[in-house]
Order: sequence, then structure tokens, then C-alpha cells
Amino acid sequence: MSYTISEIAKSLGATALGDDTIRVGALAEPGDAGPNDLALATKPEYAEGLSNGRARAALIWDGADWQGLGLKAAIVAPRPRYAMSGLTAMMDLGEGWGDGIHPSAIIHETAQLGEGVHIGPLTVIGARAVIGAGTRVGPQVSVGADAVIGEGGLIREGVRIAARVRIGARVILNPGAVLGGDGFSFVTPEKSGAEAVRETLGDQGDAAAQSYVRIHSVGSVRLGDDVEVGANAAIDRGTVRDTVIGDRTKVDTLVMVAHNVVVGTDTLLCGLVGIAGSSRIGNNVVLAGQVGVGDNLFVGDNVIAGGGTKILSNVPAGRVILGYPAMKMDAHIDMYKHLRRLGRLVADVAQLKKAVSNGERSD
Repeated sequence: MSYTISEIAKSLGATALGDDTIRVGALAEPGDAGPNDLALATKPEYAEGLSNGRARAALIWDGADWQGLGLKAAIVAPRPRYAMSGLTAMMDLGEGWGDGIHPSAIIHETAQLGEGVHIGPLTVIGARAVIGAGTRVGPQVSVGADAVIGEGGLIREGVRIAARVRIGARVILNPGAVLGGDGFSFVTPEKSGAEAVRETLGDQGDAAAQSYVRIHSVGSVRLGDDVEVGANAAIDRGTVRDTVIGDRTKVDTLVMVAHNVVVGTDTLLCGLVGIAGSSRIGNNVVLAGQVGVGDNLFVGDNVIAGGGTKILSNVPAGRVILGYPAMKMDAHIDMYKHLRRLGRLVADVAQLKKAVSNGERSD
């Protein structure tokens, strides 16, 4: 698979410069690029590596001196990182599973497969499951009874889709993702120490030790269109109502979304985010890596939470937050600056105390 510089530029809506008949078949970093690769020299600091490679063509930033960089051709995009989306889609070689239905797959006789569905080796499709046209299901996937998967999806290796889960169109599920596991819901016959602490913020009271009893999850999981779920992420089914992920939301690797959570549209949940049960996350929210959200909370639209933030109370729309507990990012940064000065402050106070003490003795 290869493309001319002209074909790539036209596909991206970008500008081709120089010899646009040069063909490239792969992408490479500038220092590693060969003559048949397209180097990704999208910033001046990246372009410095071109002298270490053998690239004839590169994706460059607007205004770059492509001839001065020793190139024979270039593609100029106003926003190179955005152009990377279309470029990587063109160059993606896929997973190599092959087409059709593998003979080792087990498909229930009542399951419905749309036109052009591909099923990989050792995959199991449950009773009455529906898979939309053009969806590719990889090896060792399990799709539970009555599950519905929309058209044009990509379900990669080892994904687990439980019974009654509903998935929209063009969804990508990366290896090991689990949709529809039971929620972590347990209860004790009498009020537990943990419940007392939640009410009192510190006092367990006289609650006795008890065994926990499971609350079954009879809801399910619903994913909107164009959602992506990362490797080994887990989205639990709801207790009674469904856990919901809105259209175009992207869920990163090792994210945990608990029972009854509702996540809006166009939201990013980055690696190791954990959202506790029954919380609601708005539209266009960004939760950076290792953000934690307590249960039964609301995070408004357009909120951005920096890495490691722990959200313990509701967050209004549009706020930028950081820290544990979460607060406005600028306030947290100011507080951290003051924290770094504590050692100096303690030393200053000690000096003052010593000076006052010496003054008292001289009187």
C-alpha cells in the first residue's frame, strides 16, 4: 500500500509542494525515515532529525523551508496534528485478521449478523445478539445474549461484551475492554461503620462487623456512536438503569466507569480515571490521567481536571481544577508555591522566636 504525495495532500485538504509524484507507504519519525517513508516533521524541533534519516518527503508546518530541509517534496497542513488523524487512518494496516467468519467462531443460531460482518477465531456470539453491517469482531471476543452492536465497529482481541449491552455505530473497543460487568454494589443487614463514617466524616459509631450481601445489577451499559474504549477499561452495568457513555466520548486504557454513571458527549476520560457509582459527567469534559470522581457527584460541561485530581464535591460547568481535594487550578498552584516556602517560613519564625527570647532575657 502506497500513495503519492499528491493523493495524500488531496485526502487531507492540505498543500503538496515539490515532486508530488513521489510515493510513500509508511510514516516515520524524521531520524528514522527512509526514502519510501513520509517523515513527520511537524515542528522545527522535529525537523532537526531529518539530517539523520533519508526521507525524501515530509509532513511539515506552515512556513517551513522544505527545500532547506533537504526534501524533494512536502505536505503543508495549517494544523499538522489534526492532519495526523486522516494521515494515520490512511496508513493503518489493520489487525490482519482476514475477512469472513472464522470456522472456529461459535455463533448462536438466533444471532443476527449484518452484511459484511467479520468474526475472528474463537469468538462467541450469544443468543439473539445483533451485529451491524461492516463491523469487524476480532479473535477471542465474547458477545452476550441480546447484545446489540452498531454498524462499522471494530471490536478488538479479547473484548468482553455482556448480555444486553447496547453499542452504537462506528465504536472501537480495544483489547481486553469489558462492558457490562456487575457493579460493585454490596449492603449489610444493619448500618455499617463505613455508612456511619460517611455521615459523620470520621466516627464509626458502635456499628458491629457484618458480612456484605450483593446487590445484583439488572441494568446494562449503553454506548453512543463513535465512542472509543481503551485496552482493559471496564464499564459496569447499572443497578437498575443503564450506565451510559455519550456519543463521540473517548475512554482511555484502564479507566473504570462504575454502575449508573452517565457520561456526556465529546468527553475524554484519560488513563486510570476512576468514576464512582451514580456520578454524572457533562459534555466536553476532560479528566486527565488518574483523576478520581466520588460517587453521586456532578461534573458540569466543559470542565477540565488536571492529572491526579480527586473530585469530592460537585464541579460547576467550565471550571479548570487540580489537586486533592479538587480546587480551581490557579488556587492549587498558588497553594503549592506557598507549601514550598514553608521550610523558609519555619526558619524565619524560629529566628524571630530566638530574637524575642534573647530580648526578654536582656531586660
